[in-house]
Amino acid sequence: MKNEIFVPGRLCMFGEHSDWAGKYRTMNADIEPGAAIVTGTEQGITAVIEKSDKFEMCSTAPEISDIWADFSCPMNAEMLKKVAHSGSFFSYCAGVASYMLEWYNVGGVKITLTSMTLPMKSGLSSSAAICVLVTRAFNQLYGLNLSTLGEMNIAYWGELRTESRCGRLDQACAFGVRPVLMNFDGEEITVDRLSVKKTLYWVFADLCAEKDTIQILKDLNKGFPFADNEKERMIQEALGKDNKEITSKAIEYIKEGKLEELGELMTYAQRVFDEKVAPMCPSQLTSPVLHRTLEDPNIKALTYGGKGVGSQGDGSIQFLAKDAECQEKLIEYLKSLGMRPFKLTIAPRYTIRKAVIPVAGFGTRLYPTTRFLKKDFFPIVDKDGMVKPVILILLEELIDSGIEEVCIVIGSEEERRQYREFFETPLSDEHFGKIKPELRAYEEKIRHIGEHLRFVYQEEKRGFGHAVYQSVEFAAGEPVLLLLGDTIYRSNSNKSCTRQLIEAFEKFNCPMVSIHPIPLENVSHYGILYGNWDTNREKYLHVEKFVEKPTIAYAEENLGVRTKDGDMKYFSVFGQYILTPEVYGQLKKDIEASAGSPKEIELTSAIDAVRMTSGLVGAVLDGKMFDMGKPDAFQECVAEYSKLK
Repeated sequence: MKNEIFVPGRLCMFGEHSDWAGKYRTMNADIEPGAAIVTGTEQGITAVIEKSDKFEMCSTAPEISDIWADFSCPMNAEMLKKVAHSGSFFSYCAGVASYMLEWYNVGGVKITLTSMTLPMKSGLSSSAAICVLVTRAFNQLYGLNLSTLGEMNIAYWGELRTESRCGRLDQACAFGVRPVLMNFDGEEITVDRLSVKKTLYWVFADLCAEKDTIQILKDLNKGFPFADNEKERMIQEALGKDNKEITSKAIEYIKEGKLEELGELMTYAQRVFDEKVAPMCPSQLTSPVLHRTLEDPNIKALTYGGKGVGSQGDGSIQFLAKDAECQEKLIEYLKSLGMRPFKLTIAPRYTIRKAVIPVAGFGTRLYPTTRFLKKDFFPIVDKDGMVKPVILILLEELIDSGIEEVCIVIGSEEERRQYREFFETPLSDEHFGKIKPELRAYEEKIRHIGEHLRFVYQEEKRGFGHAVYQSVEFAAGEPVLLLLGDTIYRSNSNKSCTRQLIEAFEKFNCPMVSIHPIPLENVSHYGILYGNWDTNREKYLHVEKFVEKPTIAYAEENLGVRTKDGDMKYFSVFGQYILTPEVYGQLKKDIEASAGSPKEIELTSAIDAVRMTSGLVGAVLDGKMFDMGKPDAFQECVAEYSKLK
């Protein structure tokens, strides 16, 4: 079994040094918890991983071909620890491998780097990225079911087995290319993903100067856990109360798209650091190159603000550019100064306001009724006692969940006629007069729902992915909710299944799929997902594989997800997805690649391809799904749907 994984670098946007400062709360409760806003970068490490009888690190990455030599070591704890303490090129990898061997009794792995776009020793924690990469390799290959936070913690402890003295925020790269808020309260760490309203055109650069990180950390730690003088009191204030206020404002500005204010906050944060933290280590934190660059008028004209990176000093610098053009100009200007700049574009994270429902299939499994009635119009008794078409039940849930527009993917003008007659054509006066007075308001509700509908045609039947792609213009670059036209849902709470998934998206801001456990003997009928739980609540699964209709044998060996009770479960799609623009982009590539071929375009394969770079989260919803596409399932729905509370 071979998997490909990607781990980005990490950039601390706000809150540097607060990770280790917050840890001192175990000794002094008066110290404020630490808080840092950290993001993964576009630059990172891509690797192919597979099981081995040894621990092996290989590379075909052209970026590091001149410094690389393959490494191999037996899976022996003492030998791996010796390499970890050696300070060699592979010490970080060996530190993690020794930890995994001792605590999880794993076998070996072979990791082959295929791309290394992450610069080393530039404030982006390339060492943390490789530690996360190694941890994730063991986690995936040996089915350890570690959450992302668990991977982050193991990468940290593995790196501590080397000569490195990394901070707790370094391994935030485990959470991918998106901003997160990390809180540090003694030994406790929490991570929350942040929403982004407007595109952030970030630029960071290696100043190509000198600094001594070890000396910086040594001097700053003298101010903890207790302050004995004014300088030590100021550093505790800067990394505590002041930092809390700064990060809170940064979260607000990022969420509301206040870019000028965010840039000004960067400048203010640097001033606080210079006034209250730098005096603890003037030999390193006077930072003449950093400050000269921050004050450069050519740079100020292109940016809203800037500040140092990581441990600060003359190491790296970061800016918020005014727009994409300014971002490119800034990069070229920094290059002219002899620096190594990189860009990071963090796109907006929308809430969901659009939905797509493909209904263009023939419904052959429900023949002969589908000769004259499409399955999306099959009648079901709803929980309110009214007999409604399946599609109306779906649409009511969408509108009630805040969806503003719904795209129905249909296959013919005849299908469009059915929707026109039901949702757009008023009843005759005679028919309307026969309806009970208490139900007449519902007629207006149906017309109101019809106003939210848009229609596109799938004129060529080339699979589910092809049907979904017909809505690409409707999506218009926004993430959309995707529902199946022959599936309805009943929540076990007062929050609909649709609302649950939308709220999950607002938490993770990446492609989503609702999931539920199914018996092993049924896996060959569904798309099956494998991954690791986000937390021990086992509500969100970070998906590592998404396989369409696997064999029972393959699923049993490769796709089982272990729960905290020790059970092995198999998860299939619950019938609701949230698709990001990247999924539509991949569908387009798949369609173009198969031009002239009868090959069907699968949504599952497109989502799995996007998972590699954007991530994919499976959300276990509190509810039940009714698949209306088969006679036995339809019979169950008719019998049970309205009875559920």
